[in-house]
Amino acid sequence: MKKIFGLTTLASAGAAAVLAMSLNAAPLSAETVTLYKNPQCGCCENYADYLRENGFTVDVKPTHDLEQISKDAGISEAFQGCHTAFLGDYVVSGHVPIDVVNKMLDEQPQIAGITLPGMPLGSPGMGGEKQEPFKVYSVEKDAAPTVYAVE
Repeated sequence: MKKIFGLTTLASAGAAAVLAMSLNAAPLSAETVTLYKNPQCGCCENYADYLRENGFTVDVKPTHDLEQISKDAGISEAFQGCHTAFLGDYVVSGHVPIDVVNKMLDEQPQIAGITLPGMPLGSPGMGGEKQEPFKVYSVEKDAAPTVYAVE
């Protein structure tokens, strides 16, 4: 009986370990994203597809108020990307690579979000070849953006 008890205990411990690992390793990308974009912008649709390919659920909302949505989220005009997405308490503006998005979600910094200004060639959802490393900035309301990651 002792062997059976030991095997049962071992099996239970193994199952608990697998459950704990699966909970800890739950993909950050299981989050829902609301992405605001210009109604005519195709690269924004490509970025939404990129997020979906990386496990996010994406709700695309075409709007002509993108500049104001970005400003309200704490992103100054000079640092705005071509679309603005909301993931939980964070904003992601522009064609930010998934590794940087996941880094932010994993680290949970005390910022409003991150932005990759403009529409850099070779960034996720954009065509062309990458010209230089992407500088992704952290944004906070009433504070100057600072470099969060270089990819």
